Amino acid sequence: MEKIESILAPAIVESFHALFGASISTNQLTFNDTPKNFTGDITLVVFPLLKFTKLNPEASGNAIGAWMKEHCEWVDDFNVVKGFLNLILSQRYWTGFFDAAFSTGDFGKPASKSEKVLVEYSSPNTNKPLHLGHVRNNVLGAAVSGLLKEAGYQLKTCNLVNDRGIHICKSMLAWKLSGKDDTPESTGMKGDKLVGHYYVAFEKQLQQEATPLIEAAMAKNWDAFTNTDTDKIALLVDKLAVAEDIGKQEELKDQIKTLVRNACPVMQQAREMLQAWEAGDDKVVALWKMMNGWVYDGMAVTYDALGVHFDKIYFESNTYLLGKDIVQEGLDKGAFFRKEDGSVWVDLTEDGLDEKLLLRSDGTSVYITQDLGTADLRYGDFGFDRCIYVVGNEQEYHFKVLQLVMKKLGRSYADGLHHFSYGMVDLPSGKMKSREGTVVDADDLIADMITTAKEKTEALGKMEGFSPKEAENLYRIIGLGALKFFLLRVDPRKRILFNPEESIDLQGYTGPFVQYTYARIRSILRRFEIEYGHLNEANIVSLEPIEKELLAKLNKYGNTIEEAASDLNPARLIDYIYELAKLYNKLYADLSIFNAGVETARQRVALSALTGKVIKDGFGILGIEVPERM
Repeated sequence: MEKIESILAPAIVESFHALFGASISTNQLTFNDTPKNFTGDITLVVFPLLKFTKLNPEASGNAIGAWMKEHCEWVDDFNVVKGFLNLILSQRYWTGFFDAAFSTGDFGKPASKSEKVLVEYSSPNTNKPLHLGHVRNNVLGAAVSGLLKEAGYQLKTCNLVNDRGIHICKSMLAWKLSGKDDTPESTGMKGDKLVGHYYVAFEKQLQQEATPLIEAAMAKNWDAFTNTDTDKIALLVDKLAVAEDIGKQEELKDQIKTLVRNACPVMQQAREMLQAWEAGDDKVVALWKMMNGWVYDGMAVTYDALGVHFDKIYFESNTYLLGKDIVQEGLDKGAFFRKEDGSVWVDLTEDGLDEKLLLRSDGTSVYITQDLGTADLRYGDFGFDRCIYVVGNEQEYHFKVLQLVMKKLGRSYADGLHHFSYGMVDLPSGKMKSREGTVVDADDLIADMITTAKEKTEALGKMEGFSPKEAENLYRIIGLGALKFFLLRVDPRKRILFNPEESIDLQGYTGPFVQYTYARIRSILRRFEIEYGHLNEANIVSLEPIEKELLAKLNKYGNTIEEAASDLNPARLIDYIYELAKLYNKLYADLSIFNAGVETARQRVALSALTGKVIKDGFGILGIEVPERM
């Protein structure tokens, strides 16, 4: 059935011709949901139309409302609050919507669109396993992708794996120096965790070497340094001695620490390994392929647990040299400039930023250089109208630069480059630390969520009839549902505090509350089939206020998907599904289903079925499963 706005709009246009002799178009009409403290199903905003009515807001609203009540079969009544016309829809409308939704599952799904959208998310490094930050990235990326696809966009997804650079060389060097020849098979560790273990081992070794050198630098004992240019370190130490501002002192200490770490023997070995990799050294490349292979196998398990997949995966090792030709193109066009040392820059001061380095004086690329080339590569692969980068808000400057540079180069797709910036995730102190003790490991987090779901579910004592396999699957659905719901329920732009215990509560604004509502609905449907047979038809007998309110909420499902996709905000759909579940539970508490007569029971079970379908479909868009029973 058509959306109510589409049904009412032509009649309102006709009312203007009849009442005011004015010609308006449907796109000049603004509809809102009627506020809960007013009576009505949908509200027309009258203020923008006063230039056509030549009346005050109240008189305009009353005139339009009276005409609609008399001439439009979909309107039963109306009321006016200042410049807002609240329309009360007729029983015929609700009967039509109910019939269409029950027989076809049509809830006003958005129409297909021609716009091609590419969503890039995840972007892991291959020197460590995925962590909590990656979990939010993947959950958001999958949810936004699901929303855009459901809203009718031509959607594709991709992932850029950061599989090269000094970070992976650190893990490779630590593994090589250990002399153990560890493998995932010999250690029983997932491949990504094993590589992450050696990354931590490298950092520990680097810390052991750096600590005495930092102390020596502060004491100006330059004899402790070998084969190192200490002039820069000495200059910073002298500046620190006279610095009075505490902030400046901390900044100088950090700079000294960085230079000293870079001067450590183990760090120099890692850089030499990187140089050997870039030169194509057979042994180093073989080691790199082996350890990255371990990581990919390990990450595949985590991605599978999260229900994440991509249409295409790019690897930085294949793209890091891209962009150099683009830099030359920018020089030829006069969009970039070269400094005396040979480095290449772009001047973005007129755009409110600064000068940005694009190519070092030795001709090597910086990170933005690669992204220039990758953007061209992706456009060639997908021909997107919009490319959405799901990346944390600490990279906002980077993506502003990327878009501005591509505009200066005259790329037709530059305006379509969009940074989906999201906030970081914090945990209560001491909660669910990973085995490394530094970050919250994604696999550990998932396992802990499933364990917590198991403990809470078994404590309720309602697991009778579940086989061990069914029970484990239920704990997985509840645990992951709680995790994803909690991460999605907050506006993506906000920083969030993830509380595992709170997320699995069966009451309140949680995933398990909605999942339990769905399981309750499935139980009602099973009982109805036992007592009356398959629910293959249903008619409205009469609607209690709470039933009409539930129908009205179901009627907003399509609009909610459209709005959430337009705003790139999964929280809007999460909030809608939660409010729908809450409203259904009120109906369940207020009205009898099976003791109200067969036809009324059929009507209410059908309403239950429609609610269950929207909960399941809506959660499915966001990557959240629902259980048949709990």
